[in-house]
Amino acid sequence: MGFQTEFNSVCKFKSEQELYELMEYGRGKMVKQGFRVFPTGQKVIAYTPENVAVAIVKIVGCIAEINFQGQEVTEVEMELIRKLNEEESRIQTDLAYEMFFGEQHP
Repeated sequence: MGFQTEFNSVCKFKSEQELYELMEYGRGKMVKQGFRVFPTGQKVIAYTPENVAVAIVKIVGCIAEINFQGQEVTEVEMELIRKLNEEESRIQTDLAYEMFFGEQHP
């Protein structure tokens, strides 16, 4: 059992529903497997499950716990700062593939 630190500029959604709620309502929550540290108050780039940059969000809460099924999970609460325009999304997506996702962008 240990904490994994997330990189400062990446907040990747695995669930389309969680991303939809954030984009639709301006606030949302993301659940990650394992104990992770997301710095509260920090602004980060949000990515779709397909690794496409879509928005700037602010981390407003981070709770790591063992759920009722005995799994280590981290809930990250965030608020939408703004959606990225097409050019910003393309540039951030390309950079993320090079820096974080470890592969060439298709």
